[in-house]
Amino acid sequence: MSYEYFSYLYDELMDEAPYDQWMEFFEKQKCKYLPNAKRIMDLACGTGEVTLRLHERGYHVVGVDLSEEMLSVAQNKAFQKGFHIPFYHQDMAQLEGLEGFDAVVIFCDSLNYLMSEKQVRSTFHRVYNALRDEGLFIFDVHSPHKITNGFINRTFAFNGDKISYIWNSFPFEHPLSVEHELTFFVYDEETDQYERFDELHKQRTFEPWQYKKWIEEAGFKIHSITGDFTDLPANENHDRIFFTLQK
Repeated sequence: MSYEYFSYLYDELMDEAPYDQWMEFFEKQKCKYLPNAKRIMDLACGTGEVTLRLHERGYHVVGVDLSEEMLSVAQNKAFQKGFHIPFYHQDMAQLEGLEGFDAVVIFCDSLNYLMSEKQVRSTFHRVYNALRDEGLFIFDVHSPHKITNGFINRTFAFNGDKISYIWNSFPFEHPLSVEHELTFFVYDEETDQYERFDELHKQRTFEPWQYKKWIEEAGFKIHSITGDFTDLPANENHDRIFFTLQK
């Protein structure tokens, strides 16, 4: 998967993403289960939007991501704000060398970029090892409903002044998986023309009972499995499922 161009467009395309809701959800769960948590890992941090927000709230945070391009954007944003935040280039399924965290978060359905059960299970075990005793692990994923009814065989489009895109989603080879074909048209002020970039992204989710099984195998205690930023138990109509776990 290439993020060479996508990483620099990502923040503008995600301008209306519910980052404040992710922060509120994290704060609520932290206050409920580990009020003194201070040292946080933002795993699969992307361009660092969650990482920076955690830093601004006074947490000692590190960002970890597989994409060097995404990390470059995140580091530049932190530098511009005068923040000294460590960023690490690692695959979440092979996470190593980072330990003793009070909490690990994987937000914005980043776990859905793992294509295999083996990768997901490995990530759960690696996160468990990165946490201190009683540390929290909070993540969200696309629900089966979202993959099946919200993405597959759907087309999305956006027409902006400087960026436009066409986004087609198709079934991928695995159950509950989707392939996103994105075509971007980006305005270049120097040439007064639009330049085209193409990206291919793949996502996969699993049934909640499967996540639950693998979570418990990794040794976590499950506090809640909720839907769409609420305290309500996740059901088949929710688009996003949140897991709050404790070591």
